[in-house]
Amino acid sequence: LSRIYPLSTISSDGQRIAMSCFLADGETQEPTYGLMVFDIDAGSVALVLHGESWCNIHPQYCRSKDAEAAHDILVQENHGNVHDRQGAVEKLTGGDGAEIHVIRDDGTNFRAMPWGRDGNEFCQGHQCWRGRSQWGITSTGTKQPPEAQLIEGSAAPDAGHIGINTPGGRRNDLSRSVENPHFYHFGTDIAGTRIISDANLGPGGGEVWVAELGEAGSEPLLNPRYLVNAQTTGGKGVHIHPFLSPDGTMGFFNSDESGMLQAYMIRGL
Repeated sequence: LSRIYPLSTISSDGQRIAMSCFLADGETQEPTYGLMVFDIDAGSVALVLHGESWCNIHPQYCRSKDAEAAHDILVQENHGNVHDRQGAVEKLTGGDGAEIHVIRDDGTNFRAMPWGRDGNEFCQGHQCWRGRSQWGITSTGTKQPPEAQLIEGSAAPDAGHIGINTPGGRRNDLSRSVENPHFYHFGTDIAGTRIISDANLGPGGGEVWVAELGEAGSEPLLNPRYLVNAQTTGGKGVHIHPFLSPDGTMGFFNSDESGMLQAYMIRGL
């Protein structure tokens, strides 16, 4: 057991913690990765998911207070990744790219989000739940048109890792209300009525945007608006990664504009 992912996720009822890790000794065992779920009261742990494609799981518990939905975990499967026997990842994805799934925290009810995997739309590997709802949101990269869209979706039974073509999956292009969208990292408030995202990353410093979320599954971003240029120097180590306070009135983001990477806050949203 090694390479424990630095971020864990806790269930909305506070009873379980999930985290991902590498599950081999680097010598005699075949490399594999997995998702562990700890039952806090029982003091027990279960391995609910494992395999070579789970090198970058990004587990996120559903925030719903519904007793059943509170067991759902959003997970990322990196198809085509390349890694060494010690678990170090050399290439994150290959082929049609990553896929986003939902799994119950006992390892059952494996589902797929209807995103990516068609040769045109690719999951960036950034996703979250929409507040306490059972809807998820992802950012994508598309070849045609060449955009980075925000797509909302609800899960359906997995049909063979076909992403966007998963039968029964519902999806909604949130970013269709923005001309030539290029969104990347984002987060919502706990009510699922507001979203913050970075956009147009690059030499220009990167932007922070905020918008309202309308009816799930049908409406696009409402009143999308630019807030500030984050003035970052770019590069993976200084991603803006904005997120909202639970009540949606404050936004937070990263920037190294001062010469040192630190967090900034925007009030009065």
